[in-house]
Amino acid sequence: MSTIEIFLLAIIQGLTEFLPISSSAHLILPSAILGWQDQGLALDVALHVGTLFAVVLYYRKEVGRMAVAWFGTVGIGPEKNNQSFDGKLAWWILFATIPLGAVGFIGHDFIDANLRSAAVIAATTILFGLLLGFADFSAGKRKAEQNVSIENLGLKGAMIIGFAQMLALIPGTSRSGITMTLGLMLGLSRENAARFSFLLSIPAIAMAGGYLTLKLASSADAVDWQVLGLGSVLAFLSAYACIHYFLILVGKLGMMPFVIYRLILGFGLVWFLMS
Repeated sequence: MSTIEIFLLAIIQGLTEFLPISSSAHLILPSAILGWQDQGLALDVALHVGTLFAVVLYYRKEVGRMAVAWFGTVGIGPEKNNQSFDGKLAWWILFATIPLGAVGFIGHDFIDANLRSAAVIAATTILFGLLLGFADFSAGKRKAEQNVSIENLGLKGAMIIGFAQMLALIPGTSRSGITMTLGLMLGLSRENAARFSFLLSIPAIAMAGGYLTLKLASSADAVDWQVLGLGSVLAFLSAYACIHYFLILVGKLGMMPFVIYRLILGFGLVWFLMS
């Protein structure tokens, strides 16, 4: 791949990983529409590492508290028998990640072979964009005191979001989009729906990166470490900025700008395929 292609793909990955518009779709479309070469396993790993570091660094204080509290719940560390909400939240996130990991492990090859197409992306982009719009409209009609806190979401609510996250394996769905949609439907505010989605992304991205790393380790492909480093740094910088400004934007305008973008992209793809 050319340097400009690597640069653009890294920026795309960083920006779209956490926006409700599907990173997988935006990484597939350049090859489907522009004929770009597939980025390959090595660059995939680098981009996932960059975005993972971005979300962990952004939520470093919360992740640190959750990690210490979680170890306390299993009797390890200075906070043994910790029953704080941070420990419970860590367990909720781990349990909610299991459905995605199980279905991804079983169905990854089928999805790669049958669902990575512009037609599928067009359909899922429109369908789940409309669903996000409905959820955001409903959330906007609620009074602030009617919103459910993450503390009151419970393991049941976390698992509902976790099962919905499985749909993100279909390109065009958007992992962040579907988890925010379900969060809003379960009564979370826009900000808390985004926060829970971002925390839930940490084990999800780590699993995807780990799976790709194992595939890369068994591959005979040569690795250009300079290219990987560039891609990882660019993905990290764009992802970190994206999280920060998305949280500001969603608090002021809600999800509708992304719903509109999804609909324009989806119907644009339909027009492209028909023509």
